[in-house]
Amino acid sequence: MSKKCEICGKGVVFGVQYSHSHRQSKRTWSPNIRKIKAIVKGTPRTIHVCARCLRSGKVQRAI
Repeated sequence: MSKKCEICGKGVVFGVQYSHSHRQSKRTWSPNIRKIKAIVKGTPRTIHVCARCLRSGKVQRAI
């Protein structure tokens, strides 16, 4: 599955995680991507959308 939102472009973020003793480990943070059927340019299409775009109403879902 794609790890990028097709509406806002939100994708994977890289960073460093610190433990309590301040040891470091590299890791990634993934966005909450959902595969939904939406109306795109008048036609229903399956796209990958993040949960924030779904909640904020940036996507019109196809029934």
